[in-house]
Amino acid sequence: GDGVEEAFYTTDRVLTVSFHKFGEYFPGTGDVKDVGANAGKYYSVNFPLKDGIDDASYASIFKPVIGQIMQMYQPGAIVLQCGADSLCGDRLGCFNLTIRGHAECVRFVLQQKVPTLILGGGGYTIRNVSRCWTYESAVVLNEEISDDLPYNDYYEYYGPDYKLHYAPSGMENLNIPENLEKIKSKVFEHLRQLQPAPNVTMPAAPPPAAADEEDEDEDEDEDEDEDE
Repeated sequence: GDGVEEAFYTTDRVLTVSFHKFGEYFPGTGDVKDVGANAGKYYSVNFPLKDGIDDASYASIFKPVIGQIMQMYQPGAIVLQCGADSLCGDRLGCFNLTIRGHAECVRFVLQQKVPTLILGGGGYTIRNVSRCWTYESAVVLNEEISDDLPYNDYYEYYGPDYKLHYAPSGMENLNIPENLEKIKSKVFEHLRQLQPAPNVTMPAAPPPAAADEEDEDEDEDEDEDEDE
């Protein structure tokens, strides 16, 4: 989100990346030209989108951009915020992602084999938020779960089909492939300016065996002194 980006806007210690609705939409930030400042220049990545983006279009930008970041920045850890307001049917969102499409992004990040902390986020149609995070919890655990929802105290919220997954809407996708490619090329241009994240050099502690040997040597010296 914009708050997280602002917190790290001037440092190269953290790279932030955001895929979001842009243009006449709160908070009004996140243009592709917003790349960070000072030491953090090019360490803020923004991919602005229009209404109606679907699974295929989203995957066509998410995977290449994240893949390039992994190659260029080589992070030691990832914090992934899984906001559900990008799902189709969200009361405030403007996208048309299915739960499977949303979760495919989580799966792709986990495939990078980097320590990852996964968080929730936005989402304003509550029954779909719970559907999404239930499914993505299963993805994280590499478990298959049924599309049939078990009976529970809130079962009626999920009618009339009572399923985990639901179909996307027929809303128009305003994200023209040619425009997505132009933005992606611009993002790649920015990423080529990156240097790998700086490392903190930590002094290595001596192995236990070495410490034991030093103690033994000291004991032997003391014994020899006593004999003399």
